[in-house]
Amino acid sequence: MKIAVCGIACEKCPMMAKKECPNGEKGCTPRLNKFCKIATCAFEKKVNLCFECKEFPCEITKSGPISYGYCEYISGKNKG
Repeated sequence: MKIAVCGIACEKCPMMAKKECPNGEKGCTPRLNKFCKIATCAFEKKVNLCFECKEFPCEITKSGPISYGYCEYISGKNKG
């Protein structure tokens, strides 16, 4: 199973399921990517996964496929 930079399994990504992933079978990796703010951000911050970033979760995380509330929960930064 491949895990994309955002943390979702590539096989479950809507773009991959529709065969519209800009990276093809390779899936999303940290790199400059005009289609994905998350991949570009990870590339610029030199992390492999969003979860590795000290700023996780952030505003860019909100644009991803994983619930922001869940991201807050797993980071230990939840407000509840």
